[in-house]
Amino acid sequence: MTTALRVEDLSAGIDGNQILKELDIEVPFGEIHAVMGPNGSGKSTLCHVLTGKSGYKVNGSAELAGQDLLSLDVDERSRLGLMQSFQYPTEVPGVRLREFLLESADERGIDHQVAAERIEQEAERFGMERFLDRSLNDDLSGGEKKKSEIFQIVVLQPKMALLDEVDSGLDIDAVRTVAEAVEEMRSPDMGILMITHYSRILNYLDVDRIHVMIDGQIVDSGGSELADELEEGGYAALRERLGIEPEPEGGPMRKPSDFFTETPFDI
Repeated sequence: MTTALRVEDLSAGIDGNQILKELDIEVPFGEIHAVMGPNGSGKSTLCHVLTGKSGYKVNGSAELAGQDLLSLDVDERSRLGLMQSFQYPTEVPGVRLREFLLESADERGIDHQVAAERIEQEAERFGMERFLDRSLNDDLSGGEKKKSEIFQIVVLQPKMALLDEVDSGLDIDAVRTVAEAVEEMRSPDMGILMITHYSRILNYLDVDRIHVMIDGQIVDSGGSELADELEEGGYAALRERLGIEPEPEGGPMRKPSDFFTETPFDI
């Protein structure tokens, strides 16, 4: 099996609002793919649908390592090997990071001793030793929270990692640090799909493929040259090249680098 995630003809909507429209993505094991797009394009909805968030009407198919995802509950998708990092990691006072990882590993069927050794090994590699016996995400900076989530993914070793706006709200130095951590967690046994608004994090990553999502569809895919095009001309120029009409009520499209603050209401 060479494909970690295969999404075919995936459509999804909520409350009568169609968001994803016949979307296709394939992420092989060992590769990092990025999905870029303006606010409201459906990037976060893709993560919600894949992880099983309730409320969506979904059609099409999604497979993890050849096994159907969409018929499974949230916890079953996690045990199958799907894991997501979040835009806004939640602080959990009273639950230590080490304890959280050991419990999570047990739920995934990872031997306790194996998990304990992996935690120590990866904590040293990612510089997380001082956080292991502190409450989960308690009093951490934005960059530290994002790095902690990447550390958790490496310890738990899912088949597929969804990184939803892993660079949101970070300064330039933190973006570099998080990007290096993402690159370090690359594995031949894991696929990575990274959602982002802008291309600056891609300057520090060897991304295998970039997909651009506009109006709930993947409208173009390519290599680093696609990110360069977006940085130069923004989504408006890409719409013009592809012959995609702007949305009637939409404002002027901005370049990805214009988005230096994020909103929790992105769909």
